Amino acid sequence: MSNIHPTAIISPGAELDSSVSVGPYSVIGPHVRIGPGTTVASHCVIEGHTTIGCDNRIFQFNSLGAVPQDKKYNNEPCELVIGDRNTIREFCTFNIGSPGDRAVTSVGHDNWIMAYVHLAHDCQVGNHTIFANNTQLAGHVVVDDWVILGGFTVVHQFCRIGAHSFTAMNSLLFADLPPFVMAQGQPAQARSMNFEGLRRRGFSAERIAAVKAMHKALYRDGLSLSDAMVRIEALAHDKPESLADVAMMLDFLKAASPQRGIVR
Repeated sequence: MSNIHPTAIISPGAELDSSVSVGPYSVIGPHVRIGPGTTVASHCVIEGHTTIGCDNRIFQFNSLGAVPQDKKYNNEPCELVIGDRNTIREFCTFNIGSPGDRAVTSVGHDNWIMAYVHLAHDCQVGNHTIFANNTQLAGHVVVDDWVILGGFTVVHQFCRIGAHSFTAMNSLLFADLPPFVMAQGQPAQARSMNFEGLRRRGFSAERIAAVKAMHKALYRDGLSLSDAMVRIEALAHDKPESLADVAMMLDFLKAASPQRGIVR
């Protein structure tokens, strides 16, 4: 394979599409599978039971598929699964899953992941997300679609981050972050909703008005969470176009951890 640098070490058991390129001094382990069009730059280590899809750009000095930083791990065949068209910049560390959860760490499609990002075991990252430099996710974190995490955002284990939400630089998340919410602080607090991001994604004026109303119910009117949910549910009747957005918010709030709660 002419697109594999002669100094790269590719295990005989690895399965690489013929179009995959691997740069100098990279190491690919025996249980790794990499799909068409993916490029792996120099000095990367990809190991473990790792599956990588199509057309990913993996920059130099990444460690993908190493064992989890979990003392309970005992060489079980857990996995890392990465989808298609992701950009993974320098010095990222993505660990495989652990037997105490799904046993899979997963990354979806079309994500833009900047330098020094850490994904611990059993994290689930959706599609179209942006993780700025030094974003750090502890184990079992779930990140839904279209999330943007500012530089040096740190997320506590088992937290969930809802779709279209946004964190500012240096935010510490110790609770679940509902959809659409912009958060900032240590610990993070809700500051607004991600209105500009929604406009860029083609949300109509009616859908954005419903998001504003959800923000008011959750954060501005002094309501309890249960009362805020009642008011949010009523928005589906007043603004029919927002039905899916309201349902997503209610599903998220109902599933929020009672121990951690939500960012408020």
